[in-house]
Amino acid sequence: MVHLDQPGTRPAIPTGLSDADVVRRVLGGEPALFEVLMRRYNQRVFRATRSVLRGDDESEDAMQQAWLSAYSHLGQFQGTASFSTWVTRIALNEALGRAGRGSHLTSMEELLEGHEAMRSKMQDPEGRAADRELGRMMEEAIDSLPDLYRSVFVLREVEGMSTADAAVALGVSAEAVKIRLHRARLLLRDRLYARAGAAAQGAFAFLGWRCDRMVASVTARILGGPPAA
Repeated sequence: MVHLDQPGTRPAIPTGLSDADVVRRVLGGEPALFEVLMRRYNQRVFRATRSVLRGDDESEDAMQQAWLSAYSHLGQFQGTASFSTWVTRIALNEALGRAGRGSHLTSMEELLEGHEAMRSKMQDPEGRAADRELGRMMEEAIDSLPDLYRSVFVLREVEGMSTADAAVALGVSAEAVKIRLHRARLLLRDRLYARAGAAAQGAFAFLGWRCDRMVASVTARILGGPPAA
């Protein structure tokens, strides 16, 4: 499958490639294809940095630097973990470094736009307002979690990563992920979690124009030459 842009804008970007195929072709001299990886995982990377830094502006700065770091070290990607887990770990390291907790992980990806538009059309104005309020409450509750538990909750419940992948991204054991997630749920309180759990996957969205802006910014930085080995 090929993504077709408007005539005269830019070359078509193939979207049916596996992550490994994209990495191989970028390293082989097609740096523009790095956009495919960014569009696949922008939301996950944003959520990872946002789980540490909590402010959108600083989280986007950290996100951009994480993508640039991933590009410059792409030759070091061994494939022992999935690309999404590898770049999530880079993002967490970048965010933790900015938060003043060092670059070593000692503690601690909006619903699809088409689905969201369809869901909005099916709801009345009061229902949409209630959903927005519920999402806001959920984000505030997550932000209130201690650092130790917040990133685990975001990766597992908001982003939907598996326990194993979250453990790799965070640099902790699977058992530690399970324990921290359990404690995070308790801290969010049973009533709030039961009410907002269904909305968790729509929190901290990073799609549409925000995704386009990040892709354009990073692409402009990396197209000057091939990634470092």
